[in-house]
Amino acid sequence: MNENEISFYIRKSIFSVYNELGPGLLEKVYEKVLVHELESNGLSVKTQVHIPIEYKGIVIDTSFIADIIVENKVIIEIKSIPEISNVHHKQLLTYLKLTDFKLGILVNFNTDYIDKNIIRKINGIID
Repeated sequence: MNENEISFYIRKSIFSVYNELGPGLLEKVYEKVLVHELESNGLSVKTQVHIPIEYKGIVIDTSFIADIIVENKVIIEIKSIPEISNVHHKQLLTYLKLTDFKLGILVNFNTDYIDKNIIRKINGIID
């Protein structure tokens, strides 16, 4: 399955979770329910993945923790905040760069309009 196909299932799952639960819950709640939804669609999912990085020849063990990794190809960064800021976009782009993944999805569940709060980020493309 390629990143675009995985992205379709991720979006579908996000809409399902949002339509069932609505806004205003903690990120951990959305994470657990989203993982369940993704797995029920047959996807391989890992949560709270510790990603080491190499810096000037030194491996730093727990440099960051990815919320969700789907099919070992797509990172999902979950938020439940009043508004996504520019730093959240940059955070996901940094994660993509460090993992060499092509696609990441930033989602903010604390919104009236979930469709406007699912943002695809592609490694190497800065906006």
